[in-house]
Amino acid sequence: MSGSDKVLYRLKTHGAQTAQAMGAALALSSMGARKHLQALAESGLVQSDDRNEGVGRPTRYWQLTDAGHARFPDRHGELTVQLITLLRQTLGEAGVAQLISAREVQTERDYRARLAAAANLGERVALLAAMRSEEGYMAEAWPDGDGWLLVEHHCPICAAARSCQGFCRAELSLFQQLFAGMATVTRESHLLAGGERCSYRIVLLAD
Repeated sequence: MSGSDKVLYRLKTHGAQTAQAMGAALALSSMGARKHLQALAESGLVQSDDRNEGVGRPTRYWQLTDAGHARFPDRHGELTVQLITLLRQTLGEAGVAQLISAREVQTERDYRARLAAAANLGERVALLAAMRSEEGYMAEAWPDGDGWLLVEHHCPICAAARSCQGFCRAELSLFQQLFAGMATVTRESHLLAGGERCSYRIVLLAD
């Protein structure tokens, strides 16, 4: 992976960064990180904004542009949007909802089969993150406070989700079904609602 690709990946998985923080994370000098960021900005892949953080000069943060996010694959996005549009035109919203529901049922069946090997909540969350990463969501999970945090840094069906919010509702519902009777699942941030990523808090139910 090239230096520029590492910078893009870091911004994708960790959100806005300063050149100094980027350099520390990638074992680069601040100047080296800044050169990569400036080159990427000239290509339209990143942009910066200055934030006031107390006394002194504003701090410059760098983040991905829409073009930068587009460097990470959206699985057959244009074709999927076309198919959703045609389905909506021929069968209406009810037909779209039926399709999403059928997909949710199939996905839940497949996930449950693999999650059956998990011995506890932590293993179940970690395994779910691994499965989602296999599907292109760049997911990871870690203990956080009174539960676990599942984070998806990328959405490989983003174009479809923008065209039909039912996919996002189905994702939350799917996770809630997978942990029903064991833990609560709430969405804390949402890519399509302006968040840098989608994240879910998973908390073990009290005895």
